[in-house]
Amino acid sequence: MTEQTTDTRPAAPTPRRSWLRDHSELGVCVLLLALGVLVLTDALTMDVDIGRRGPVGPRTVPVVVSCGLLLVAALLAVDVLRGGRGQAETGEDVDLSEPADWRTVLLLAGVFLGAAVLIEPLGFPLAGALLFWGAAFALGSRRTDRDPLVAAVLSLITYAVFNNLLGVPLPGGPLMGAL
Repeated sequence: MTEQTTDTRPAAPTPRRSWLRDHSELGVCVLLLALGVLVLTDALTMDVDIGRRGPVGPRTVPVVVSCGLLLVAALLAVDVLRGGRGQAETGEDVDLSEPADWRTVLLLAGVFLGAAVLIEPLGFPLAGALLFWGAAFALGSRRTDRDPLVAAVLSLITYAVFNNLLGVPLPGGPLMGAL
């Protein structure tokens, strides 16, 4: 006679996920809500002379943007609470198993900070050209015959568009003072 044994060990506990982890997208909602409230508060407390402006003043765009942020935060929160979830990254050029490329990130941050420091003494055309050239280098371009020329043209076009067409004064530096 064979004796049957039954396994009376308790089943292994299944990993229990917390409610916040299951609804982590609510963090984005909170961020959007805070940003919307900040922009709305800043827009409504802006000190402007309304009498001299037309029907659309300097408060209009920030108020519209903040209302949009608040609306998106509310709609996203409702979707998340109803069980909606964001899709996982599926881009073909993104390998999530690879570590971050911190060298490129640090090079880009250094180029950006360098341009921010140099914009006042050198002016936007030169600092912008260094920014564009440095960004191209940090992202892997090694065309020293083409990249400086493209960076200079982009910088001059950007300077002309902002300074002359849009009326946003950018520092010209010694290069624009000589022209």
